[in-house]
Amino acid sequence: MRTAVSVSVLALTAVLLTPVTASAAKDPAPGPTVTSGVDVDGLGGLSVETVKYGAHQRQSMDVWWTPDGQQRPGVFLIHGGWWSSGDKKYMKEITRGYAELGYTVFNLNYRLSGDAAWPAQRADALAAIARARKHADRWGFDPGNYVLVGFSAGGHIAAAVGTYGDGINGLKGVVGMSPIISPLRAYADGEKSADPDKRKLRTAAIKLAGGCAPKGKCSKVWASMEVAWHASRKDAPMLAVHSEKEFVPPAQSQLLRQMLGQVGVPVTVVTKPGSNHSSPLYREPGVTERVQAWIAERTG
Repeated sequence: MRTAVSVSVLALTAVLLTPVTASAAKDPAPGPTVTSGVDVDGLGGLSVETVKYGAHQRQSMDVWWTPDGQQRPGVFLIHGGWWSSGDKKYMKEITRGYAELGYTVFNLNYRLSGDAAWPAQRADALAAIARARKHADRWGFDPGNYVLVGFSAGGHIAAAVGTYGDGINGLKGVVGMSPIISPLRAYADGEKSADPDKRKLRTAAIKLAGGCAPKGKCSKVWASMEVAWHASRKDAPMLAVHSEKEFVPPAQSQLLRQMLGQVGVPVTVVTKPGSNHSSPLYREPGVTERVQAWIAERTG
């Protein structure tokens, strides 16, 4: 996988890590299996089932779809939680909202940083996508037309999938709500910050990397975690939404806009007043509608 590293990125991270430009091996994907499925009463004709896409208990997703014989665009939702916590159950209302709009929706759990270090989380998202595409007919899903929507740490995973390789088949766009685009920046910002959330994010990034700082033997995993360093011309367009004063600053996504822009991939960064982060930001007036309109434009 080729990388694009600008002078500005080097200036930001030179004291932390020398960028890696060598091609990275593909993440291994487990051999998942489909489990139980039920039709759910009281959901306006929607059906829901829980699907295993790997052997680990966290490797599962809820699929919401309309069993009417049509192929529909897909939305993959990835929850946040510092990479170390959170669960798909907290995304239920957002999942239902997209299903009611007519999408086939995949609400993901993934291995947390306490279960496995990076890139396990990206590998899980890729495995879930592969499982969904393989069983597209079952869920009325168009495997050539889907988007990812990630929240905070889930936004990092979604964006990392978006810049993985030289484009992912069928991926039309990535939305990040307060996405952590640069764990390296989070590491640096949290070192002497008085903000407890910035300090917590620094610690969370270290845990995601397997418990080590971004130097020496851990330099490669930290480089793999940097979304913008893996920009390539066939990557999916992205929409990132931040609050002006939240602990994951808009500058993180502006870096991604710069890097993807150099290879011709559009990135829109929306900044809202205040300090709301992730799901509370998504629920602010007008934000949900803007995200939904962007997804509709990308999926047709």
